Amino acid sequence: MANFPKDFLFGVATSSYQIEGAANEDGRTPSIWDTFSKTRGMTYNGDTGDIACDHYHRYKEDVGILKEIGVKTYRFSIAWPRIYPEKGKFNRRIIKK
Repeated sequence: MANFPKDFLFGVATSSYQIEGAANEDGRTPSIWDTFSKTRGMTYNGDTGDIACDHYHRYKEDVGILKEIGVKTYRFSIAWPRIYPEKGKFNRRIIKK
C-alpha cells in the first residue's frame, strides 16, 4: 500500500452526462452524448442521460450524503450545452439565486 502525506485528500468526481440529468431544462441544448444515446442501438436498452442520477435537482441532498460519509473533496462537472447552449451565448439561467 502506498504511503500518502498526512495532508493528502482523497476525493470523488462525477461526469455531467452520467449524473446531471435535467437534459431539457433551464436552456440546456443537446450534447453529442444526447445525440449518441438517442441513436437506436447505441446504448443498452436505449438508455439515455436525460434523468441520470438527477443531480441537477438533488445536488443538495447528494452533497449532504458525501459530507455524511466523510468525503472531503468533490469535483463535479456541468454539461457544456447547459453553460453555453449556443456558441458564444452564456446561459444565465444556470446561476441559482
